[in-house]
Amino acid sequence: MTKDYCGIEHDKNPEGVKATDKFARRINYLRVSVTDRCNLRCFYCMPENGICQLNHKQILRYEELLRVIRISSENGIDKVRITGGEPLVRKGIIDFIKDVAKIKAINDLTLTTNGIMLADMAKDIFDAGLKRLNISIDSLKERTYSKITRSGYLKKVLAGLQKAYEVGFHPIKINVVVIRGLNDDEVTDFAKMTQERPYCVRFIEYMPIGDKNNWDKKLFVPSLEIRSKINRYKQLEPVTKTDKSSPSSDYKFAGAPGTVGFISPLSKHFCLMCNRLRLTADGKLRSCLFSENEVDIKDALRSGKDDEHISKIILDSISGKPEGHEKLSESANKKRSMYSIGG
Repeated sequence: MTKDYCGIEHDKNPEGVKATDKFARRINYLRVSVTDRCNLRCFYCMPENGICQLNHKQILRYEELLRVIRISSENGIDKVRITGGEPLVRKGIIDFIKDVAKIKAINDLTLTTNGIMLADMAKDIFDAGLKRLNISIDSLKERTYSKITRSGYLKKVLAGLQKAYEVGFHPIKINVVVIRGLNDDEVTDFAKMTQERPYCVRFIEYMPIGDKNNWDKKLFVPSLEIRSKINRYKQLEPVTKTDKSSPSSDYKFAGAPGTVGFISPLSKHFCLMCNRLRLTADGKLRSCLFSENEVDIKDALRSGKDDEHISKIILDSISGKPEGHEKLSESANKKRSMYSIGG
């Protein structure tokens, strides 16, 4: 076993791995969306007036999600990320985390949240077995945060970040979608956070996901430009990459406890090392974020199919994973927005 810079172990040569696609990529990472609902209305993700939400019968029950995770773990999946929408809004999420943490083959369990409910829930989800967090924070300025998210909850988010740090989550990754003219003037301020605490601040290129997310190529800021801005403040040094499947290119300031990462789905594809499979809240398996191809697993779960049948669906989805995606355009992924896929 080896450890990456954030202290997470990775098994480089697992035995008996089934979850390998036709391009010899080991698929060991399952992102599980538990809901399409969210308590924010980020302009690049959701319509201002919200969405036509899935009803309870349409989304997978917790026992169904657990069954897919368990069977996936028997086929080589050892990393699970819980996503949404906003996963903390779904009732029963703490018990669900406890149940996922009990699956022995899952050695890396994490969750992505917008942080609004985190101050109240951080200790409970930590005690449930979750030790890593990704927190989405697109601005450190109240007015800008409110404009991007259509809410005034920045103080709650920052309180949640502080509570997560106090509780002992490590690493804490802060995800920042960079948008020209809105928050691109804050990238250095975000990077400076890594000089005080061991945060992993990651800048994500603004992506065209969905047909109603107001994507405008004039708002796109490439990672190279973001890094250049930060380097004008202080030079970043590259961090040796031990987890080759990670989409982030990581750097740090000399002597800093944290790191600065760049995720570049548009300017620098990372498809060749992709190890991900996604399960949507409504029971679809997706092997590529930017492909509209998906495989239904809900019907099999609800029609009494045995584990072997479910396993075949999972492995078939992995086998159908494309080698990569074409250059993204303004119309990429028309059928689903990010909230309905899972962040």
